[in-house]
Amino acid sequence: MKNLSIIKGIAFSVFTALAIISCHVRKEYERPAAVVDEKLFRTDMLPQDSTSIANVSWKEIFIDPVLQKHILKALENNLDIRIAIQNINAAEAYLKQSKAAYQPTVSVGPGYAFQTQSINTQTGQLFGSRRYINQFDITASLAWEADLWGKLKAQEKAQLATYLGNVAAHQAVKSDLVASVASSYYQLLTLDDQKKIIQETIKIRENNLETTKALKTAGILTEVAVQQSEALVYNAQSLLIDIDTQIQQLENTMSLLMGEPSQAIERTTLDSQKLPESFALGYPANLLANRPDVMQAEYNLMNAFELTNSAKAQFYPTLRLTGSGGIQSVDIDHLFSVNSLFGSLIGGLAQPVLNRRQIKTNYEVSLANKETAYLNFRKTVLTAGKEVSDAIRVFSVQDSFIDLKTKELNAYKNSVEYSQELVNYGMANYLEVLNANVNSLNAELNISNAKYSKMKAAVDLYRALGGGWK
Repeated sequence: MKNLSIIKGIAFSVFTALAIISCHVRKEYERPAAVVDEKLFRTDMLPQDSTSIANVSWKEIFIDPVLQKHILKALENNLDIRIAIQNINAAEAYLKQSKAAYQPTVSVGPGYAFQTQSINTQTGQLFGSRRYINQFDITASLAWEADLWGKLKAQEKAQLATYLGNVAAHQAVKSDLVASVASSYYQLLTLDDQKKIIQETIKIRENNLETTKALKTAGILTEVAVQQSEALVYNAQSLLIDIDTQIQQLENTMSLLMGEPSQAIERTTLDSQKLPESFALGYPANLLANRPDVMQAEYNLMNAFELTNSAKAQFYPTLRLTGSGGIQSVDIDHLFSVNSLFGSLIGGLAQPVLNRRQIKTNYEVSLANKETAYLNFRKTVLTAGKEVSDAIRVFSVQDSFIDLKTKELNAYKNSVEYSQELVNYGMANYLEVLNANVNSLNAELNISNAKYSKMKAAVDLYRALGGGWK
């Protein structure tokens, strides 16, 4: 009993010392310093006490009920969303497997072996004749590895990071999907608005063509003016065909986002769209914590960090226990006898010495992968900052841009009227009317595009701040 106590004491001391050493082998992950700073977004719109719009549900941002219906359908049916969910399920299975790595492996099964010796061998000569041996057994095998250096713990942490990365990837797909549906919807409304503008322009130009023909008959204008007016009509009609084509293609795109066959898309009007007051809230400096792609990039870094811990632990000895036991007999009638019992237990501490440089190579590769993951994390953060900066800039200037374009349109419309009157009295060249007419249409289309740019910038800013998946 005294010797047994001594053995237990020594074993406890050894395992305690190994546990302390293992704490030094495996390191805990810490976020790299200075990855995110206050100047990332190139703007002064960063009040620390404000609430990020990323924490606001997309239902409060996109308040058009028709658009909400399309987004809900996309979130339910989109194939990329469903693929991302399956990736999460697979990652969860691997995570459960890594947690079970601490447990021993046990296998049980019956066995049968038939054996006969060669008569021409020394053993065969000894027996003098051929013998046949049948052996039956039911064997249980056990193997267990002690996590002395934190290798299994690091692998579990790596799998956890992979799982969380897949969850973040699913959130990123949702965020991108919501933004894509909203942007496509607003673009459809813009094309509808531009189609209406072109249709009205066609009517105006057709009336101008009739006026030009009358002025030619009166001898004020020539056939050149008539042909130029007719060309403007054809130009507007060709624009209408192009707009109709873009509308159908965009409807096909939205149908694909919603996981449905190509079809017409229900929608309202561009003028009826409004942004909620909550969209005017500030943007706190820690807003990137909501960005799923940034979270995914950091989880990838955590995964690479823990795999480096696991690779480093391969340099140290491995303690394994293996055992087997069961019943074994050459006669099946006596298989379940006490005399048929057998068993073995083996413990070993193996230190790698020469293994064709595999362990060192794995460690060096893990260090390279960790550095790559860090650089990707840094790149993702910088890209996020750029997207936020771009969206804030576009969104903040659109009202002023629309105001100037509206003034430009009014000036062109007045120019068309004045030029037409001067032509009617033979005091101007009809080319001035044509130029003013073309500029007026372009200005009106530019206003429509500017309205869309503002709505899209709002969508881009919401997504850039990490919104859309809640």
